[in-house]
Amino acid sequence: MEKVDQLAKLIRYFSLISTTQAGSGHPTSSLSGADLMAVLFFNGYFKFDIKNPDNLNNDRLIFSKGHASPLFYSLWAAAGAVTEEELLTLRKFGSKLEGHPTREFEFTEVPTGSLGQGLSVGVGMALSAKLNKIGYNTFVLLGDSEMAEGSVWEALEIGSHYKLNNLIGVLDVNRLGQRGETMLGWDVNTYQERISSFGWETIIVDGHNLEEISSAYKTALGSTAKPTMVIAKTIKGKGISFLENKDGWHGKALSKEELEKALSELGTLDKNIRGELTKPPALSSNKHEVSSIEQPKYEKGSAVATRKAYGNALNRIFPAHPTMVVLDAEVSNSTYSEYFKKEHEDRFFEMFIAEQNMVSAACGMARRGDLPFVSTFATFFTRAFDQLRMTSYAKVHVVFCGSHAGVSIGEDGTSQMGLEDIALFRSLLGSTVLYPSDAVSTEKLVEEAAKSSSIIYIRTTRMDTPVLYDNSEEFKIGGSKTLKESLHDVVTIVAAGITLHEALKAYEELKKDGISVRVIDLYSIKPIDVEAIKKAATETKGIITVEDSYHEGGIGEAVLYCLDQLSGVKVPVEILAVRKMPRSGKPAELLDYEEISSTAIIKKVKELI
Repeated sequence: MEKVDQLAKLIRYFSLISTTQAGSGHPTSSLSGADLMAVLFFNGYFKFDIKNPDNLNNDRLIFSKGHASPLFYSLWAAAGAVTEEELLTLRKFGSKLEGHPTREFEFTEVPTGSLGQGLSVGVGMALSAKLNKIGYNTFVLLGDSEMAEGSVWEALEIGSHYKLNNLIGVLDVNRLGQRGETMLGWDVNTYQERISSFGWETIIVDGHNLEEISSAYKTALGSTAKPTMVIAKTIKGKGISFLENKDGWHGKALSKEELEKALSELGTLDKNIRGELTKPPALSSNKHEVSSIEQPKYEKGSAVATRKAYGNALNRIFPAHPTMVVLDAEVSNSTYSEYFKKEHEDRFFEMFIAEQNMVSAACGMARRGDLPFVSTFATFFTRAFDQLRMTSYAKVHVVFCGSHAGVSIGEDGTSQMGLEDIALFRSLLGSTVLYPSDAVSTEKLVEEAAKSSSIIYIRTTRMDTPVLYDNSEEFKIGGSKTLKESLHDVVTIVAAGITLHEALKAYEELKKDGISVRVIDLYSIKPIDVEAIKKAATETKGIITVEDSYHEGGIGEAVLYCLDQLSGVKVPVEILAVRKMPRSGKPAELLDYEEISSTAIIKKVKELI
């Protein structure tokens, strides 16, 4: 313990000098958790092979309170993985030691700093360990301010539901938030009552008493049926008298004069001391047998909802992707992910109506090598946008499927209609947005999504739609399908999903009037088939886009992006999209009401020519 105490002092020193050098950062938030993390790392509880960070059996550490990044980096410096010189690059452009942890730093599990998400990621990592029968533990450091976030409590209930005894939370209750006292201050007993009521083991400790902290970790690691939360009463700014429990110091670095005074209070310090982490048993790989898969089997012209095809595809492609896991938010009998559950129950995870936790848990599972397919109604992904944003920054491969998209869901009404989802997922860095129109394209795009990377979104439709394509048809991400084309086309209609079928109806009616139009299935909205759009712009006299979503950020704007790159060609573009407040009604009534039906398309074509 004497060495651990010295290492805690070193961690405080590193946190102070790095933030002063940077001129910004969160030293006081780092000082409060220094003892908690020093004991975890250097008293044998956190097992990690620094020389082999890819060891599957390494324990996992997530700093949900990501603003305490000086503590995070200093902890690894005390373990010998980061030099003091590197620490002094904190927050500088080009440094891997960013203001909040990102994956630029090799020991960061996931980027953090958007509070309330780390425990959910920990749930995913703990689930992955259980599923794959790997012995590592996942530790999550939380701040008391973020306990106001609902996603934390979503994670608490799911962690308890799945009996994740390999998940240990460490709650740093230092009383002070950014602008003053937190909701509960130092009332650790209320924290204990609330967290234990969610089915967790809870242990209250003095967060600066090394023996108490050590005993708590030992107890937590001995849990056999529950996750554990170590609730530590700490002092913000601990170790520096003029910072301890003082408001107004959050996110504020010390001046050089203040630093000199602070370091004098630390006392004798061995700057060369380093701690050693206990190594876990080595696991080099987690091999899965891969098998070939068959083509989908649909009869052309038959009516199948794309959401059902999504469920069929999960089972069909699983032999080629045995690391797949499927998560759903209590709507699997509507998204049809239940098809996968019936065949592979051990790899299906019911996440209940807690979408924020579901998204972050999927991120955690993806970081541990699983391939998550995550489904719910398209509209409910909007409540998890921040989690989706952070998942994209985590550089992981997760496939999201939003069903019941658009006004075409009918009588369920406005609250159930995914209308913002295309714009939402298009806005994510590096994302892919796919919108199949029939069963074959759905299955093939699910297959492509599994082979791809990053964040993939697949939009599916509630109602049955005709099968348009042969089972052997191929669909590449970034492509499109021109379904109707001639040398005499006067207008191009670009659509996807339900509106593609409306466009095809319009084509047949216009043909009777001697009007020839081109019809493009824009199944890949991002990346978009720029060349097909440019070709249509040069060969026809106008473009009409039709989408069952709001026009802001949707298909029409994606098409306009293509045309912005086409110099010297001026072609009118008309965007038919949802522009009125939707209401309950029959799908056909709502398509007419929003002017995205075949009738509206025909009218717009005739206006345009």
